[in-house]
Amino acid sequence: MDTIQPLATDKKSTLLQIVPVMLCFFAMGFVDLVGTASNYVQKDLGLTDSQANLFPSLVFFWFLIFSVPTGMLMNKIGRKKTVMASLVVTAVSLIIPVTGDSYATMLVSFSLLGIGNAIMQTSLNPLVSNLISGDKLASTLTFGQFVKAIASFLAPVLAAWGATTYLPTFGLGWRVLFVIYAVVSFVSISALGATPIEEERPDKASGVGECLRLLGRPFVLLCFIGIICHVGIDVGTNTTAPKIIMERLHLPLEEAGFATGIYFIFRTAGAFAGAFILRSVSQRLFLGVSVVMMLAAMAMLFVCDTLTSIYVALALIGFGNSNVFSIIFSQALMYSPKEKNEVSGLMIMGLFGGTIFPLAMGYAADAVGQVGAVAVMTAGVVYLLYYTLKIKTIK
Repeated sequence: MDTIQPLATDKKSTLLQIVPVMLCFFAMGFVDLVGTASNYVQKDLGLTDSQANLFPSLVFFWFLIFSVPTGMLMNKIGRKKTVMASLVVTAVSLIIPVTGDSYATMLVSFSLLGIGNAIMQTSLNPLVSNLISGDKLASTLTFGQFVKAIASFLAPVLAAWGATTYLPTFGLGWRVLFVIYAVVSFVSISALGATPIEEERPDKASGVGECLRLLGRPFVLLCFIGIICHVGIDVGTNTTAPKIIMERLHLPLEEAGFATGIYFIFRTAGAFAGAFILRSVSQRLFLGVSVVMMLAAMAMLFVCDTLTSIYVALALIGFGNSNVFSIIFSQALMYSPKEKNEVSGLMIMGLFGGTIFPLAMGYAADAVGQVGAVAVMTAGVVYLLYYTLKIKTIK
């Protein structure tokens, strides 16, 4: 077997390649605007919770469909071109809301946003492995998630600014968020397109059958459901946090929307801290502490009726949920080291949880109020507590 030579010969050339890739990680974070945007669309169009929650559900539905085919596409056209294709789809999805704000228009926009992000999430991490290898790869990917979280945090801030600013937004209001992120998408396409990245010969693509057969292994199934719960809690909190504040404190959406920012601030901080904490603490212990934090937060959301206490609960969820994906993903790979491609595809398919949870939460909220949505998320946290007891004790 031929030895793969380093793809960047010095630190300067590596940095020039990494910067455009990190800009792509920022673009990957655009998917999290769906929680903020769905609340504004609900207000503009007078939608029910179940109708509004269809937007985040639709976005994450496409992970179920596109994760494995993206692996095949990478083997055909290469990782860089696949990432660029995902950026083009993302840019188009962000331009569509500028042309109109009907329910059908937003459904098309969020569908394309989900397709673009599914392709990007599957192809961008492998692209990084063409630039960074060995023990530096994990820390680079962690930093990429930190950059992604910045875009997630900025979404509610930019939307609120667009909705309340006295500066001209060309009549777009909160939808100026889409324009700003569309511009960043085009910049990302140009920067990555101008960056030379040498790729090694692609691995053999896995099919849907190879992935699904792994669900017959009990621990892989546990991991898959764990990913579903993690993403469901993430998207659910993103979508429901402002609604809880509006329901209990009667604040307008422009003020309540900051709750999403609180969640993302602590999710970002948790991801940054987790990269260091997991070097000295076992995954099982760290995951256990994280899940207990989320369980305490859910208990608070059932009863809290002050802004400070709700913010504290959201902070606990953000910090607690920030490293769940990486721990479950590494556990799945460790369990099946000979089927890493298949396991990776299956875990990405688990992001479909972002479809299941918001739909269930929307119907529960329509029936009994936002406490119903909290109950659905609590079920996901309880499962993660069960999962914690099943994982291997490793560092």
